[in-house]
Amino acid sequence: MNIERLIVRKRDGHELSKTELEYVIKGYVAGEIPDYQMAALLMAIYFQGMSWEETEALTRLMVQSGQKVDLSHLDRMPVDKHSTGGVGDKVSLVLAPLAAAAGVAVPMMSGRGLGHSGGTLDKLESIPGFRTQLSLAEFIRQVETIGVAMIGQTDEIVPADKKIYALRDRTGTVPSIPLVVASILSKKIAEGAKGLVLDVKTGRGAFFRTPDQATQLAEAIISIAKRFDLPTTAVMTAMDQPLGLAVGNWLEVREAIDALQGNGPNDLVDVTLVLTAEMLRLAGKAIRHPDDLRPLLTNGMAYAKFRELVSAQGGDVSFIENPALYPPSRYHHTVLNEREGYIHGIDALNIGLLAMELGAGRAKMGDPIDYTSGIVLHHKVGDWVGNGQPVAEVYYSKTMDPEQIEQRILAAIQIDAAPIQAPPLILKRIQ
Repeated sequence: MNIERLIVRKRDGHELSKTELEYVIKGYVAGEIPDYQMAALLMAIYFQGMSWEETEALTRLMVQSGQKVDLSHLDRMPVDKHSTGGVGDKVSLVLAPLAAAAGVAVPMMSGRGLGHSGGTLDKLESIPGFRTQLSLAEFIRQVETIGVAMIGQTDEIVPADKKIYALRDRTGTVPSIPLVVASILSKKIAEGAKGLVLDVKTGRGAFFRTPDQATQLAEAIISIAKRFDLPTTAVMTAMDQPLGLAVGNWLEVREAIDALQGNGPNDLVDVTLVLTAEMLRLAGKAIRHPDDLRPLLTNGMAYAKFRELVSAQGGDVSFIENPALYPPSRYHHTVLNEREGYIHGIDALNIGLLAMELGAGRAKMGDPIDYTSGIVLHHKVGDWVGNGQPVAEVYYSKTMDPEQIEQRILAAIQIDAAPIQAPPLILKRIQ
């Protein structure tokens, strides 16, 4: 085997065999293939794509690069959910305890944010003391005892994906459908999930901006998942405006706490209920409508499960019980509207990029995170707002020009005199 020859073959559009892919994966994990050659191969895959057979083989080899969790002994079916990423997407923080309270086991392995898109691990780690790095033994034991665990990728599970994903982040090869498919499914299969629900986001704040791209990704994941006997369904959701009102790690945790107590923004709650209902259906539980799950948010059961989850993973529950105790950001600026009318659009991408620059995200892996920074919007598309009324609260601790921040917020919010209906949030279901 010769890595340079394989790069040239894929560059020229040829299919790589399972044996050749095995050589690549094993060699890269072992450090025998350097980053620059792996980056060249990833770029060739980005432009030339992969066949179904290549994608299946890559997924299987990535699973086999580490240990595989066996949760078949559980008395509840283990089902996970994966989002393709967006702005203000704190669904997992509400969905995982909600699904566990409804009787589904939730072994959830999540990722970190990069660029304009937030990451579940960063949000969880904004809770003082919360541990996202559990051993496999701790992970299994926690799913057994409380029905839910939310962890980051470990060196024990799919180390190939951990190393390749970090390289994809640095080389502009993240939005490659076969690489996304292999990355998502290898983690879900290795963590022991027996069912998977996809939240495939489309719109300006998503990685796959058009419905056609999002559909293509969902169908590819579902097709490959079938080859691994992993029942998978997908829900396409809109990501042109931020989900909920809060964008930023602790700010999103605080909003998730509100949702878990029955007081969350309608769009966040609606998406969460739809996705959780899909998880229950995959687990074989009878559910007529997503709203059947709403009582678990209003009666305190989902909130109690979240407190249990935070406590089990070392988090300080006092901040969950009383979010006002959390240390504030250094600066707090209220942005006032400059013209009255109806909100026709809120640019999720630019809101996400600004939140990143405030300190809530990272431009590259390894950048520090300011958990207190971010943006809280006051309105959604379709709302009327008067001249001089607040449209956003901005929190940050870096030295930045507040006037420039204000102008960027106002530029991201499109206002018109004509009334407009709120756009649909749930676009379609894909099986």
